[in-house]
This record gives sequence, structure tokens and C-alpha cells, in this order.
Amino acid sequence: MSWLKRISGLILVLLAAVALTLLVYVWRSLPTLSGELNAPGLKARVIVERDTADVTHIKATSERDAAFALGYVHAQERSWQMEFNRRIMHGRLSEFLGNATLETDKLMRTLGIIPAAQRQLAGMPGEVREVLDAYASGVNTFHANSAQALPPEFHVLGIKPGVWTAADSVGWSLMMALDLGGNWGLEQARLLAAQVVDTPRLWQLFPAYPGEKPASATDLSALYRSLGVYKSTQDATKTVAARAYSTGLNGINNPEKQVFSGLWSTALTQSAQELARHWADVGNIEGKGSNNWVVAGSHTVSGKPLLANDPHLGLSAPAIWYFARLQVTGGAGSASSDVMGATLPGMPMLVLGRTAKVAWGFTNTGPDVQDLYLEQINPANPAQLKTPDGWADMTSRVETFGVKGQGSVTHTVRASRHGPIISDAQAVYEPWLNKTRFAVALRFAALDPENRTMVAGLKAHKAQSVDDLFKAYADYHSPMQNVVAADVDGNIAYKAVGKVPVRKPENDLRGVAPAPGWEAKYDWAGWLPYDQTPSDNGKKGWVSTANQRIHAADFPHFLTQDWATPERFNRIETLLAATPKHSTESFQKIHADTVSSATQVLLPFLQATVSSHALAASAQAQLKNFDANMLATSAAPLIFAAWADELARGLLIPKLGETRFKALYGKRHFRGVVEQTMRNNDAFWCAPKTCAEHSTMALDRALTRLQGLYGADVSQWQWGNAHVARSIHRPFGNVPLLARYFDVTVPTGGDPWTVNVGQYWVNEEKPYQNRHAASLRAVYDLSNLENSGFTYQTGQSGLVFSSRYRDMSQGWAAVQYRPLQMQATTVVHRQQLIP
Repeated sequence: MSWLKRISGLILVLLAAVALTLLVYVWRSLPTLSGELNAPGLKARVIVERDTADVTHIKATSERDAAFALGYVHAQERSWQMEFNRRIMHGRLSEFLGNATLETDKLMRTLGIIPAAQRQLAGMPGEVREVLDAYASGVNTFHANSAQALPPEFHVLGIKPGVWTAADSVGWSLMMALDLGGNWGLEQARLLAAQVVDTPRLWQLFPAYPGEKPASATDLSALYRSLGVYKSTQDATKTVAARAYSTGLNGINNPEKQVFSGLWSTALTQSAQELARHWADVGNIEGKGSNNWVVAGSHTVSGKPLLANDPHLGLSAPAIWYFARLQVTGGAGSASSDVMGATLPGMPMLVLGRTAKVAWGFTNTGPDVQDLYLEQINPANPAQLKTPDGWADMTSRVETFGVKGQGSVTHTVRASRHGPIISDAQAVYEPWLNKTRFAVALRFAALDPENRTMVAGLKAHKAQSVDDLFKAYADYHSPMQNVVAADVDGNIAYKAVGKVPVRKPENDLRGVAPAPGWEAKYDWAGWLPYDQTPSDNGKKGWVSTANQRIHAADFPHFLTQDWATPERFNRIETLLAATPKHSTESFQKIHADTVSSATQVLLPFLQATVSSHALAASAQAQLKNFDANMLATSAAPLIFAAWADELARGLLIPKLGETRFKALYGKRHFRGVVEQTMRNNDAFWCAPKTCAEHSTMALDRALTRLQGLYGADVSQWQWGNAHVARSIHRPFGNVPLLARYFDVTVPTGGDPWTVNVGQYWVNEEKPYQNRHAASLRAVYDLSNLENSGFTYQTGQSGLVFSSRYRDMSQGWAAVQYRPLQMQATTVVHRQQLIP
């Protein structure tokens, strides 16, 4: 038996060696936060300190060195996040994720994110390019000189960090503009739906802003039918069947699976597919929102302004933000500045926050800065498109993609006079668009060479008043933002900053749906001047925005009709008016508010619904005293959400068809048409059944589904268990063995219409998960800016083994704040970067 003992001993030694190796790796993967580090490329020594709130303070003698140090710190804490984002905008995900992300890569290359960034960079002032170059140098210096081990994502996927460039920083600003940019997705949706419903019903599906008429009186359904935009029904059916067959084959004989086997391959492919779905839906404004408000000293306890902000973005792990202070003391030829707040890893500037004397917050304005054009193809020469001056050649280039498990794939990128042909890169058009006759091109404001958003961001660092801030933002371009601001002298103001196109008076479509690209009347006619964008000097005593229409009905310029519906805005206004004198505590209550006025509209119909389902009586008991407060600990919000989802499906699938409905539903919730149908007992959408019958069947389906998920005891159901805020890691969020470690999850209340927002996407495997919420919360006290506070949903570190990876999540869910102080009382770590 001695040989058995020897083998057992050897195994134990090997296991101990593996464990020790892993422990050493974990230790080496964590950043050095104290002491001295060599950073070749700096001009002078930089101090980097972390305070008790885990805010990073960078103290430099020049703006260039501050940008270098920020790049170094971002790479130190968020290297995988930055590398993943770099590969997204370069269209290089498929090199390590395989065929599932090829469509995303094609879209990014088609849009030309990096070439557009390079053109914009070339037109920027020399001092701005110097800062961008210094930031990139800081990122690359960290990777070239640090002894810190790469995060596990690099090792698992077998890749290394690429070289960061100044154009990548500009490119990431364009990616933010792409995510927030306008109504591109709604134009696609209207085009698809117009094939099967008439124009009046189309406007019920995608309604104008409450109280307004549709921006266009054109009969869209008739227009597209007369042009011959759609494939025949027979051809469309064949296309859908072919795609379904292809999808089935991919599930069986995917070339990737010949290289990568088992559950790991499947899970990673699912994660890649989810990522692809996200970027396939860019241009969809519905569900994307934020809140900000500022109150004058006449309405506060302190007598000085208070300002709050909570931008709503897709939740990710690590978070999209990194909180830092950039203090430039000034040296020879360098001006001083001091700014603190939210930075974006990948960019060398503060986006949201404060200086010593002024604070500001953003929400997305959401003007229509994206127009789709139907480009007519010359039947005699498919390389030409119709223009106002006759047939003209398209431009084209060939892009080559590396695809893991498949080798190289080529794709021809074509462009019209308006912009890139996106119907070549997006599969959504394949089943319906007659591509032998038409292509669809995109005109997108953010891609224009004169985009100087980076210039504005750096100028804002030096603002010492509200006026200074808005002068700095005169250079801001994309995405247009609602900025509220306040300063220590008591001034408050609002302005929409950024570029929005002017459309010609004869443009009868006004950007609400794809326009004939050969008609000059649909071309843009310049930009709305900065001094004419909406503004408000706070005469009312406060200003708030929540992506609602931000101008009066008589505003002389058309910005869009696709504003977010005003439920959140109305609720904020109600809460602001209800308190005569506000404090940081009252602002905290507003941030935490989960009363849903959208739920209040439909709730009476659910409460009146008759059902013989075995759980119906228990469900109605939960709903009896439900006041539309979407509390995480309550069962009623879950019952309501499941019923509203099933009701939308029951009403719309018979009219749109299941395939088209699936293409449109999910991130579009169609709550407007459901509300209108139930209020008006609309026979069109309910027929051949009654609306009451639809409600009963929807409740029965909802209860059966919930019973399968949560059991038969309705009193034990909780909205928070279903509505878990999930900050998803890319790409390990769908890999079961890894997701529990890399994702950050916490139960939450709210819904898409509450101030404490919780957007969920009902067409996904876990339909009620909170996927789009407050990416940060901040409150600024202008009576003493050192009393300001912030939080976000993960932690500062993007390193999964760090205790700082998820340490803010519970406080974020509870709407608590960490101090945001320039004069931090305690420094936890102090580091010097040495040239």
C-alpha cells in the first residue's frame, strides 16, 4: 500500500501547488495602490490617493500629466473593460467570441466608428490632442511597465491588451452617442409594422407625445406599399423559414463547436449573442432615460441650491463610471483646475460632477439626430443609387473580419450620399426589405467631422460658475444632453447642449420614418444654433428633466416627437412641489421613489379582471390595496408586470404576427397602445375577443407562469426576487460557472416609469430582471460642496478578485450615498507615479 500513499501524497502536493499558484496569481492581479511606481512618459511626479469613499484623487502640475495619470489608473483598475470596449468599436469581437458577434462587428465597421473618430481628432486643437495622446500614453505605459498580472478575462479568452490611441478615446464618446443617439430604432420599427397595419394603427403602436398629433401627416403604410419597399409575403415567408433553418443548423453544427466543446462554448456563445442583441437595438430610445433636477436656494433649507442626477444606462460589471478627482495645480504654461465626479474609462475627462464652485448633471435630451433613408437601387447597375441629380455610384470598401473557429470573413461596406448602408449589416431587414430594389442608409449627427464633444468636456474642467459651464459646452456636439447646473453664488439654470439637425419646411416626414433618399427635401439643412436650443433660468424655483419634451408646445423648432413619456418627470415635479424647503434628505427620498403612475393607469383593469385560475383569488387579495408602489418586498408588482406583459402579447401578436412581434417587442414595451386599448375598449386590437376576455386570459397565463417560477404561495412572491438588478459582465455574464462571480446582482423595486427606475426586457430568459437603471446617483449641496454624495451599482474596481469589485451594490440598492469630497478626511492609499 506504500505506492498508494506515495500517489496520494503526490496528488496533495500537486493540489497544494495549484492552490498556491492561484493564490499568488490572485495577489498579483490586484493593483498596487501605495508606494512609488515608475511611469515613463510623465513630465513630473503625480500623486494618486484613494479616500475612504474609494474616490481616486489625482494631483498633477499639468493637464497633460493629469490625463496621463488618469489613463494609468483606468488601465490599472479597468483594463478588461477598456480592452473589451476597444474591440467593440473596432469591430473585432468575433476574433475571440466567434460567429455570434459577427453582425455586431459588421455594424461597427459599417458605421465607421474609428475612421470617424480619426477625422474628428484631426480637427481638434493641439492642446486637446495633447491631452488625448497623454491619456493613451498612460494606458499603454501601465500595460508595458506594470508587474500587475492581467485580469482573468485575458487568460481565459487567450488575448492581450491592444494599444490604446487618442482616436479610441474619441471613438468611445461616439459609442456613447450611438447608445443614446435618437430614434433610428423607432424608424426601423415603424417601417416593419407599416407592412401589416394601416397608418392610424401604426400611430397607436408608436404614439406621438401625449397631447400632440403625430409629427407627420403622411400615410406611411401607403407610401411604402406604393414604393414597393417590402418583399412579397411569399418571399418574406421563405426568408424567415430559411433564417430559422439556418439558426437550427447553427445550434447543431456551429463550426465553433468543432473547436470549442461542451457547456463552456454554449454559454460563451449565448453571452456573445446577448451582446449582439444589445448593439442590434441601438437607436431605440424607448426605455432609455435619466433624471436630474436643481432647486434654487429659495426652496432649500440652507438657502443655497441643491442638485441631483441619476443617469440611467445599461447595468454592467464593472460599472460604466469611475469616480475621480483631477487636480491640476498649474506650472509653467499650464492653467490650474480642480474637478471631481464621474469619469468614463477610456476618456481623459470628467463627464458629470463639480468643480470647487459649480456642479452639473446630465440627462439624455433624445432629439432626432438619426435619419434612415430608403435608397433606390438602379436596376441596370446595382452599384448606383438614385439621387436628386440622377443615378450616382455608391462608395464601397471591403472589410475583413477574423472569426474564431472559422478563419477570415469579408464584408463589403457600402455608403450613399447620406451615410453608411446599414441594411447590409443588420439582419433585421432581411425578412421584409426588398433588397433588390432598396437599401437603407443612416445619417447620424455624431459621426460628422465637426464633432467637438471632447473639446467641450475639457473646457468644463475650468468652469467656476453656471455661465462658465454653458460657455464651455458651446462646443459640445453629441449626444445632446439636458444639463442642469448650480453654483455657489446661488445661480441655477438648464440648457440643452449639443447639435440637432434642422429639417427643411417641406420635409413632410420630419424624421419619424425612413425617407426616400432621392428627394432633396429630406436632406438636413444645417444645425440649430446653440443660442436657440431649449433653456430655462429657473424662475419657477427649480428645473427638472426626465427625458420628457423639454420645450413648450410653441417652441419654433422641431427636435423630435419621440420624447420619453412624462411619468417620471410628472412624479419628480409633484415631489419637488410637495416640500417647501428641500434638503439632501428630501432629495434622497425622491431618488428612492418607486410609485409608478403607468401602473396606476392599468391597475383598475387588472383589479376588475375575473379569473377561475386556482391562484386568482390569492392574487387579487395582493392587488386589493396595491397603490402602484413597486416595492421590492411586494407580490403585487410582480403580478401586475406579468399580466401587463401577457396582455400586450395577447393583443398585438394576432395583428402583427409572431415573428414581427418578436422583432419589435422587448425593449419596446408597447404600453401606450395597451393603455389606449383598455381605456377605449378598442375592438380593433381586441377582436375577435372582448378586451375583458383578453385581460382574463392574460391573468391566467401570468399566474401559471409565475407559479412555475415561484411556487403556489402567492403571499411569498416578491417583486425584488424577479426584478433583480443585474450588472452583467461581458462576456462571462451567461457562463453559469462564472456569472455568479463576475455579475453583480441585488434585489430592487421600481419599474420603467418610476423615478427609481428599473427597466426590464420581457423577451429575455429572465424577463423581469432590472437591466437598465440609475448608473449612478449624486447629490450636490452648493451651500457646502463637501456635503455632496454619490453611489453606483458595483464598485470602483473592475478586478473580480478585489473586495472593491461590488462593495457599493447594497448601498446603491438602498439609495445611500458615499461622500464626494475634495478635502477627504482620510486617505486610505497614497501612491506616487514617478517619471
